[in-house]
Amino acid sequence: MLDKALSAALELAAAGVAVFPCLADKRPATPHGFKDATGDPDKLRALRSQYPGALVGVPTGAVSGLDALDLDVKHAEATAWWRQHCRRFQQTRIHQTRSGGLHLLFKHDDTMRCSAGKIAVGVDTRASGGYVIWWPAAGLPVISHAPPAPWPGWILTTFRPRPQPQSASIVRVPDERFLVKLVQMVAGATEGERNSLTFWAACRAGEMVAEGLLSADTAVAVIAEAATRCGLLRAEAEKTARSGVSAGGGRG
Repeated sequence: MLDKALSAALELAAAGVAVFPCLADKRPATPHGFKDATGDPDKLRALRSQYPGALVGVPTGAVSGLDALDLDVKHAEATAWWRQHCRRFQQTRIHQTRSGGLHLLFKHDDTMRCSAGKIAVGVDTRASGGYVIWWPAAGLPVISHAPPAPWPGWILTTFRPRPQPQSASIVRVPDERFLVKLVQMVAGATEGERNSLTFWAACRAGEMVAEGLLSADTAVAVIAEAATRCGLLRAEAEKTARSGVSAGGGRG
């Protein structure tokens, strides 16, 4: 007669869910953990025979198409969070856990990540690179038999990268050292080379403008300021800098 864990594992495998044995403390019984999961009945029997375990594990993420929200009621914060937000969830499959908490199962979303306490203390998520214990295989109740639903958008927002603020007054120059070198060269120019070196440096700055590394006005201002330090009059410095930036591809 098949033991209960193996029987449940075979039922899941028959339904297309890859599984692997876990120990009573929820750790994987197999050497490679969820990477050893299989939906092949023969391989599963062999795996279970070599690495027996009282519990059944299911990988989360893209490999299974399932993600999970793990609610640990040992934490008062998790209980309070669930009371506040439970009505915001649409119907989805829910398992009761051994500790009295809940596993809410959702369709995998590439936005989702494994996390611990990111949403709230005691509210964890499992996605690619993680796994959950399939508690119904251990005899615990299924709270909701509804099929896994998509993740709520307001949960996914927590895991999306936050856009970086852009400011028109801030110029991002990937190779700042090059621009500094241009400024130093112009500022240190001698009387006989001031105009030619200012124009040459402005051309290089214009190339940076053409590549989108800084604005034309910034390029002209930086080179012109450096040129005044080597003795050029402000009007002449700005005229030469603007001409060079334009020749370099910028809108001087």
